[in-house]
Amino acid sequence: MKKNLTISAACLINNHGEILLVRKRGTTMFMQPGGKPEPGESALQTIIREIREELGLSFTADELRFDGEWTGPAANEDDTSIRATLYSAAFHGELAPLAELEELLWIDPQAALEREDIAPLLRDHVLPLAIERSKK
Repeated sequence: MKKNLTISAACLINNHGEILLVRKRGTTMFMQPGGKPEPGESALQTIIREIREELGLSFTADELRFDGEWTGPAANEDDTSIRATLYSAAFHGELAPLAELEELLWIDPQAALEREDIAPLLRDHVLPLAIERSKK
């Protein structure tokens, strides 16, 4: 039986136009920061909390842009689909992985599309959106 997960994810872009990818401990796929809601949390509250837990960053609701929703296969869990609410924000500074994160990677969105170790949500939705916005 297929499992369904609800998550919130963030596309953080630095002043070089690179997107932040993260890899969680014990996994092989890179994705955006984010995660599952706690009971009673909205999608926006979830991403604000997850960014703080995973990266030590404090964003306000006004600093995050709603980028829509996406449904598709999960990256690191077999027979699982996700429904993701997406947000984006600019970030300029240094980061270190916290919580369950093992690795951070700042990368050009076009170069990220050439990798084989990126999550379906990233490949199918986030990167094309980031590339389109960079052309404006």
